Amino acid sequence: MLEIINNPKERNKNRMAKPSSTTKTNRNRDGANPNAKIPAGLYLVATPIGNLGDITLRALETLKNADLILCEDTRVSGKLLAAYDIKNQLLSLHDHNEDSRSALIIEKIKSGLAVALISDAGMPLISDPGYKLVTACIDNDIYVTSIPGASSVLMALQLSGLPSDKFLFLGFLPTKTKARSDLLSSWKQCPATLIVFENGLRVKDTCHDIQKIFGERKIVIARELTKMFEDTWRGTPTDIMARIEKNGAPKGEVVIIIDGVKDTENNDEIDIDQMILDLLNTYSVKDTVAMIVDQTNYSKKEIYARALTLSQK
Repeated sequence: MLEIINNPKERNKNRMAKPSSTTKTNRNRDGANPNAKIPAGLYLVATPIGNLGDITLRALETLKNADLILCEDTRVSGKLLAAYDIKNQLLSLHDHNEDSRSALIIEKIKSGLAVALISDAGMPLISDPGYKLVTACIDNDIYVTSIPGASSVLMALQLSGLPSDKFLFLGFLPTKTKARSDLLSSWKQCPATLIVFENGLRVKDTCHDIQKIFGERKIVIARELTKMFEDTWRGTPTDIMARIEKNGAPKGEVVIIIDGVKDTENNDEIDIDQMILDLLNTYSVKDTVAMIVDQTNYSKKEIYARALTLSQK
């Protein structure tokens, strides 16, 4: 567990150095200066996903020195900041106000403020607000950097025991059965390990969809990550459903990791027409072609012609 230092003089020993104005890419990387003010810009700061001790020293220094901290829920973030005696101004930024607040935040940064963005847990923007703000900052030539840290996506992948050399994160699955099935079907032939977020109460239904679409592939349910009751359930969709039937559904949000398809190099094993139709349920012809070409050794010209024909039926 990270030791919390309550003595202001001790905390100041690790203040970040003020970077050279001519070396933008070296900002906040090394050095120490107790009186340094971090440069104006947007700082994407990772926060713990369950264990308060998982926040980094650099994240703490950034939050202490920021002029303004943006967060999803001031009540949730307030608990984290209170634990580390950080009393900077908070401003909510969530899905419902990001569009309207981005202009105001950009104005503040242009006036010389350093603004930190945090989410309720983990890395900002990863199935959390912030994408629109980052895009607006980039369009306005505003300095944007990331202070990395805990990530449930990467932690779950590490613990899964499934291939980690290539993976695809799909975010939260749709809540409605058809939309969820359509999304999963579109990645049925993907050779990469798939990672999704799901509500624990829907895991059984989702496992049913996975079994129907993918068959008895290996899957892993990762829950309570970094917490006292951290747990991983490994098996097939049928195994997981049987466990839920016996012990009940997991609580809260979970991460589901699904093994990728094997031997996709052999085109004879792939029903290309069905793969195209599955993808066209969710994606445009252009995107469908790009994904299939990436996952198989068919030519772009051949797939485009077939996708165009199927899309007109």
